[in-house]
Amino acid sequence: MKVTIAWWDLANSSQTIETLQTYLAEEGVAPWEHVENMLLKLWISDAAGNRWGAVMLWGPDTDETAPLPPNRATELIGYPPTVRLAADVDALVGSLLPVDMRGRGLAFERKGRSHG
Repeated sequence: MKVTIAWWDLANSSQTIETLQTYLAEEGVAPWEHVENMLLKLWISDAAGNRWGAVMLWGPDTDETAPLPPNRATELIGYPPTVRLAADVDALVGSLLPVDMRGRGLAFERKGRSHG
């Protein structure tokens, strides 16, 4: 599994956290509802730091070259994410995870065991 993070510093944009939240509520979430092999997407904000972005959790069979919905956030903000990174998921835990997702990640898969 992989996680990707896109994080914008909004200092140089006319957009604010509030305008981006309005965008999400009106149109931004729907295009992401059925993206193949995306397990979870969280949109996040940091009012004190004037930052906004998203975290996406991808399943193990994700085709990283598959097309994604248009990145309207980049268009609205006016520039690409200040930080964009991708990483392997070493472990997952949480009460909202489906039972088959608990104890997954490289820490457990490499050892041939699961937690839980």
